[in-house]
Amino acid sequence: MKKKQLFTYAAMLCIGAGMLTGCGKKQEGQQQQQQTPELAVMTVGPDSATLYTAYPATLHGRNDVEIRPQITGFLTKVHVLEGQKVAAGQVLFTIDQVSLQASVDAAKSQVLQTEASVKVAEANVNTAQTNATNNKLLLDQNIIAKSAYQSSVDALNAAKAQLHQARASVSAARASLVSAQKNLSYSVVRAPESGIIGSIDFKEGALVSPQTLLTVLSSSNDMEAYFSFTERELLSFSGEGGAGSVESALKHMPPVQLQLADGNMYPIQGKVVSVSGVLDTSTGSATAKAAFPNPEGVLRSGNTGKVLIPNRMNNVIMIPQSATFEIQGLKYCFLVDGSGKLVQTPITVADQNDGKNYIVETGLEPGQTILIEGVGITAQEGMTIKPKTGAAKTAQ
Repeated sequence: MKKKQLFTYAAMLCIGAGMLTGCGKKQEGQQQQQQTPELAVMTVGPDSATLYTAYPATLHGRNDVEIRPQITGFLTKVHVLEGQKVAAGQVLFTIDQVSLQASVDAAKSQVLQTEASVKVAEANVNTAQTNATNNKLLLDQNIIAKSAYQSSVDALNAAKAQLHQARASVSAARASLVSAQKNLSYSVVRAPESGIIGSIDFKEGALVSPQTLLTVLSSSNDMEAYFSFTERELLSFSGEGGAGSVESALKHMPPVQLQLADGNMYPIQGKVVSVSGVLDTSTGSATAKAAFPNPEGVLRSGNTGKVLIPNRMNNVIMIPQSATFEIQGLKYCFLVDGSGKLVQTPITVADQNDGKNYIVETGLEPGQTILIEGVGITAQEGMTIKPKTGAAKTAQ
């Protein structure tokens, strides 16, 4: 009986031990499965990409006009506000017109007086001419002496001289009137073309002169963005190792974009219209200019931004920047082998990028799979992962 009980206990212990061993193995398998992270991967492949190189730029109106008065006087009225959009011919400023109007009135009076003098002189000439003609007839008939006739001729010549002087006085008076009227017209300062008013430093009551800068009128229909090329970029822009023509490069250059100071993109594309062929010796750069239409007046002279020049690249390998990490200044990414093991791989990338992706120059081959999730956080060299189903894809 005791032997039978011992056998039963022994059997139960064996079964219990087996169950514990089986449970342990099952838990270990589950724990191992839980320890293998599921992370996203992608398969790299040759593709086309358009990257933009950003150049800091300053905007100016196509024609920034300095508004200066043409006469000296006191500013009596400012008709516009800073930043106001004005049309060609619109009144901007008025200068004191009292003295100018008085000069016009005096010139008009002088013209009337001289014109009256001309009429008197013309009448004197006619009278003297009649006397001289009559005396000539009397002289021919020996009725008067030759001296009497000569006196009438001298009187005629004197009358003609007075008429000539009177006419000259009329011309001078009329010239003075035109000058006075012109000065009066200069008292009203108008916009030479449509544009945006800049800062106004002089207020009503200020004494202004032709040397006074009242404001700057910026033509707002078209804006020009000024930026700089380095010597290396200028050679690359010209093509053929710098032996190409800048004019030809400009002709075949695609449209460019403008990124505003707040980071937003200006909705209208522009065009690079000129590149200086002379490098600034102090900066080692060449000035370039891109023109942007500005029909709504969104852009203002003095604004800053970035000119984005596109560069189309074919048959390149592009990966997300988030899939890379750096060690001592070198870039790396994780290759994923067939067993899901991570292999740390050094890569080199192009200098040009869009801020989100890198163009890989060396270190990767088309068809290889890289890790794009958890890089720099959970991923480690030699770690085994489970690629996310459907996550592997060709780089876009």
